[in-house]
Amino acid sequence: MADPLPDSHPTVKRRRSQLLNHLLAYLLAAVVLVPLNFMLTPDRVWFFYPLVAWMAPLALHTAYAMGLFDRPSGA
Repeated sequence: MADPLPDSHPTVKRRRSQLLNHLLAYLLAAVVLVPLNFMLTPDRVWFFYPLVAWMAPLALHTAYAMGLFDRPSGA
């Protein structure tokens, strides 16, 4: 198994920055969807469907940012 890249490596910094942007977009969507749900259709709760569906890509992006999908070098 290859050693992980150091935290100061440009690839690690870029991946973390992209993940942070993805997480912020998710949180912004939640902040918009929850009030929108209760303003438009207070009798139906639907805001969690898009948020739960978004969690899978966010989890995969987190795994990618952690380097879990990187191929071992020299093996």
